[in-house]
Amino acid sequence: MSNRRNLLSFQLDVSDFLPADRSEKESLVLMRKSVGFWRDGINRLRKNKVAMVSFFIIILTLVFAFIGPAVYPYSYEQQIRGNENLAPMKYSEMEMEKKAAGEFVFPHFLGTDNLGRDTTVRIMMGSRISLLVGIIASFLVLLIGSVYGSVSGYIGGKTDMIMMQIVDVIYAIPDILIIIILMVSLKYPLQNIANEVPGFEWINTIGVGLICIFIVFSLLYWVGMARIVRSQILSLKEQEYITAARALGAGDARIIGKHLLTNSIGTLIVTTTLQIPSAIFTESFLSFIGIGVSAPMPSLGSMASAAIGGISTYPYRLLAPAVMISIIILTFNLFGDGLRDAFDPKLKN
Repeated sequence: MSNRRNLLSFQLDVSDFLPADRSEKESLVLMRKSVGFWRDGINRLRKNKVAMVSFFIIILTLVFAFIGPAVYPYSYEQQIRGNENLAPMKYSEMEMEKKAAGEFVFPHFLGTDNLGRDTTVRIMMGSRISLLVGIIASFLVLLIGSVYGSVSGYIGGKTDMIMMQIVDVIYAIPDILIIIILMVSLKYPLQNIANEVPGFEWINTIGVGLICIFIVFSLLYWVGMARIVRSQILSLKEQEYITAARALGAGDARIIGKHLLTNSIGTLIVTTTLQIPSAIFTESFLSFIGIGVSAPMPSLGSMASAAIGGISTYPYRLLAPAVMISIIILTFNLFGDGLRDAFDPKLKN
């Protein structure tokens, strides 16, 4: 009798159901455990050494700026008579006498300025102001620009044309001029509110200039984000999954928020992260020319401006805020690139 099996027969072969041996098990392709979008992005971000080092430096900078002044023995506005123009790690004659008497005198790591104020704690407070300006301004730009650009790109047609023409008009407005106009028009009303209304004394602390900077960011600086988001929405709204979402009955708001903006997360993260150093530059420049943070509140820009006059005699006064600005901007740029590489779906492979 022939043992050949008829291929057209429905008879089962018992050998097909035998347990797999070891070699057959090893030849199987093991599938990776499914992970979510954010978990997968974080895992890839951890593998980026440059981004993780930048993130670690950003954390140290935040600790330096927000926790350092609370534990530092000197305050940013404290003027110590006799401690004017001290070099880094130097002591005044009065402090030397205290040390000779056995008292502990905390050193001035970066020296003092011409008013006897410790430079280190002022760098801390200046970094805090710069970081707050950068983070708050970037959040405002992201919120306004993403909403405006996504609505414009998704609706399209005449609405898109009119909204982009408004963006072109805003682009033509000089931001420095608007800040100066706002400072002139809002200076006295805001000062009256700070002096007369309880609970608004913080206006005098941060200054009218800084408030005007935030207003200008809200009015003008979101247009770049809006254009970038619009270009992303125009390229994504014709994809098949958007058509499928419409067929399933998803509303316009859900499509924009759940599908379009989510798939633009890489661009949003990078643009927002890069907006932080841009905002810090703007605030530092305005403080440098005297229309930013009000004294005695320090800013990295105002400290650099005060150090220009004595750059040949006290170069370390200019070097300290300049290095701090460079560190903040460089680390945010590198970390932003790492976030783009980790969370952009187009770069996943």
